[in-house]
Amino acid sequence: MSQSPRYVLLVHAGPGELARALHALLYARELQRAGIPAKIVFDGAGTVWLQQFSDPQHKYHALFQEVLRAGLVEAACAYCAQAFNVVEAVQATGVPLVDAAEGHPSLASYVQQGWTPLAL
Repeated sequence: MSQSPRYVLLVHAGPGELARALHALLYARELQRAGIPAKIVFDGAGTVWLQQFSDPQHKYHALFQEVLRAGLVEAACAYCAQAFNVVEAVQATGVPLVDAAEGHPSLASYVQQGWTPLAL
């Protein structure tokens, strides 16, 4: 018997790529609503979106809060958050900072657990 699909959305979108970061939130929410497990990991330049979306003045702050409350945000890369100077902002969101594989979240671990990665 095959395993049901499960998706981990990896947000690598940089500061000028709002549409890609936004769609990670939208896709994860859509998948969850359809009963398909999904989670989001902010990695690389994508870690800056945790700071951006957590600003109450940001256009998509409410969506971000909804996705957070739904438990869809799995983690952020500790190494990258430090590199992009957003560690404190990430910590303020409550999103765990992880550094499982050479300082970054482990893609292999997700795949081994049956998650299909989608990079945005």
